[in-house]
Amino acid sequence: MTVWTIEAVCTGTARPFHGAELSAFAKRPRDGAVQVLEEGLAPDEQADRSVHGGPEMALHLYPLDHHAFWRGEIGDHPALDEPGGFGSNLAVHGLTEDMVHIGDRFRLGTALIEVSRPRSPCWKIEHRFGHKGMVATVIRTGRCGWYFRVIETGEVAAGDSLERVAVGAAEWSVARVFRALTAGKATPEELAELAELAPLSPYLRAKAAAKRG
Repeated sequence: MTVWTIEAVCTGTARPFHGAELSAFAKRPRDGAVQVLEEGLAPDEQADRSVHGGPEMALHLYPLDHHAFWRGEIGDHPALDEPGGFGSNLAVHGLTEDMVHIGDRFRLGTALIEVSRPRSPCWKIEHRFGHKGMVATVIRTGRCGWYFRVIETGEVAAGDSLERVAVGAAEWSVARVFRALTAGKATPEELAELAELAPLSPYLRAKAAAKRG
């Protein structure tokens, strides 16, 4: 399968999240066409730009397929009914981390986007859902989601297609990169490959090089 349907396009604004801390983790569906720009959807916000957003993390996709898994883990939660419940900009069924590769290119509406890196889980997931241990479960199961960079700007709306138009590093699925770098299971040979993997985000290439020593 090379074509999927965008079920929702979601954006967020920075709001109080944890005491005085702001977050745009909660993403809400948008009506009509949304601009896809170099740094993501317009409008969409990231409260802490030091660790979120930017060209290498312009768009986030967290598979809708994982919501059923989380119901089994934590029970019903209102955010599991939301397409952007895990901070995802794009709501898609039938596409998971083992099916996409670093450097894969997709036509998203009229935009062209490229897989840049897995998403690293943080404490905000547990705070949003009110359950401890979710980060450890993401690391254990590899249900991480991933980021895209934008190659060509354009527009996208719910109901548009997400079509894979080119396969990148076929040996490096998002799932494998996540296991190697976030779950810490990389061999020295894998670290050497990742440090030189051009479509991988510069941050993770540098991380691989540092782990390699």
